Amino acid sequence: MTTTATQPGRPRDPEKDAAVIEATRQLLVEKGYQGTTVVAVARRANVGAPTIYRRWPTKEALVEEVAFGHARPAPVPSATGDLATDLRAWVEMFLDWLSEPVTRAALLGLLAAYHRDESIYERLVLHSEQDVRALMFDMLANDLPQLATGEINERADAVFDLLVASTVVRAMTGGRSDRETYCAKTTRALAALARTEWE
Repeated sequence: MTTTATQPGRPRDPEKDAAVIEATRQLLVEKGYQGTTVVAVARRANVGAPTIYRRWPTKEALVEEVAFGHARPAPVPSATGDLATDLRAWVEMFLDWLSEPVTRAALLGLLAAYHRDESIYERLVLHSEQDVRALMFDMLANDLPQLATGEINERADAVFDLLVASTVVRAMTGGRSDRETYCAKTTRALAALARTEWE
């Protein structure tokens, strides 16, 4: 008796992936999160909806890939040893990234999805945030060498959480308007938090 080996599924077509991602980006900017449906993306990308669902199980997964699919928002600035300079670079990087039309539109919809299903946010954190947190730790370790590792960990988490919360709200409300003033004030607040005496 002859047996036939199970054939693996067809490899993903990178051209279709690219078409779907570009169509999603376009629709997020043109129609917003609500208007970026899988059917609309499929039509714009000239693929079938099943093609999308084989790659991304939900609309949220697709939008996350488009807006947050990279390991970090932008090239993280190298630490200079000057805390204020380095934190200012982080603030500018996050604000500019989160204010991009694609990211901004994605966030508005995903925040509602996170409210309905916390596991979606947990997946996003595992996908992208942890690596960036580690880079924040490295930066503070370079700029505050007098601190023990445990103290740096605690401060890095606090600074990173405040940085993300502040820039997300700013990106959703004011965007890059009066960017200079916002970045200067936020940098001072983050530097104060990083330097404060912790009990």
